[in-house]
Amino acid sequence: MIWWHVYPLGFLGAEAEALPASAAPVPRLARLERWLDHAADLGCDGLALGPVFASETHGYDTVDHFRVDRRLGTEADLVALVGAASSRGLGVLLDGVFNHVGRSFAASPGWLSGGTFEGHDRLAELDHGNPEVVDHVAGVMAYWLERGIAGWRLDAAYAVPVEFWRKITDRLRPRFPDAWLVGEVIHGDYAAFVEKGGLDSVTQYELWKAIWSSLNDRNLFELAWALDRHNTFLETFAPLTFVGNHDVTRIASRLDDPRRLGAALAVLFTVGGVPSVYAGDERGMRGVKEERAGGDDAIRPAFPDDPSLLPALSPGGEEVHRLHRELIAFRRERPWLARARTTVTALTNTALSYRVSDGERAVEVTVDLEDEPSWSVRPA
Repeated sequence: MIWWHVYPLGFLGAEAEALPASAAPVPRLARLERWLDHAADLGCDGLALGPVFASETHGYDTVDHFRVDRRLGTEADLVALVGAASSRGLGVLLDGVFNHVGRSFAASPGWLSGGTFEGHDRLAELDHGNPEVVDHVAGVMAYWLERGIAGWRLDAAYAVPVEFWRKITDRLRPRFPDAWLVGEVIHGDYAAFVEKGGLDSVTQYELWKAIWSSLNDRNLFELAWALDRHNTFLETFAPLTFVGNHDVTRIASRLDDPRRLGAALAVLFTVGGVPSVYAGDERGMRGVKEERAGGDDAIRPAFPDDPSLLPALSPGGEEVHRLHRELIAFRRERPWLARARTTVTALTNTALSYRVSDGERAVEVTVDLEDEPSWSVRPA
């Protein structure tokens, strides 16, 4: 699949903090239905949603995994969105925050470990050794899988003992064999995490960093090294690949030379894995993440109600949009690329050629970072 990734609270312009319990839900999720054709026209066949469950502020401080956040609507609104997506051939991925919860989460005795997530006092860690926590998380995931979602992104999966995920996946697989489960893992032994946890995939942050860093530094040896390591992951699983998401500076702002964006996209849509496009990146939207309170706001802006108004939000993005459509179409015509291996055929600091093949079919890619940066993608 190729995912179109949306951070709903920001995308839909929700309030910064939870609504009072007495407030009526605001049916913002229904507005996302207007964007499904945009995602399908782009060539994506999946909608990856950020947090949609009741939380205190940004969604990653969940207080009720069984209730849709009032700022976004109701369970009926979410189920309707899943159905509308399915009618267009789009699967829906939900974001499950199961490492930690918000302080107002109604935890049963013994459910909390007493620790906090990476020093954030408002994020209380769950005790993953408690069987009741295992029951709760498995129950939450099954509940929403029964309502038609395609799978789960497991937030901060790297902070949870991998044995916990195995207990969850062992319960879910017999009932939901087609569910796609991807863990957020930033560093470490990706393949071992997938195998021990019983997951399908993890986030490929190593490749994300190598793409923009090698293009900025004019050091394509870094990218070549990352591609070789990427091959070792593909022996076990197809990683979730990306050049942007809700947690990082947008690729258009990250690159020192905007002319190199095409090269970044060429790599994303030719190497093995499961690509994801962060909403707005297909128009070359800019935004810098800052390490401060509110530092994510620039990369999580509100979008207009209708996709036809997107050019006003990101003027001059037509060429970037065209590149996305062409490269995604190229990949969709070659689904075998998801597990294909990459072989570097020529390499200097500023020039790289590689061949992507499944043993029978192949694609050749070149990247040149000299005075006029260029790239090419063609069948071999």
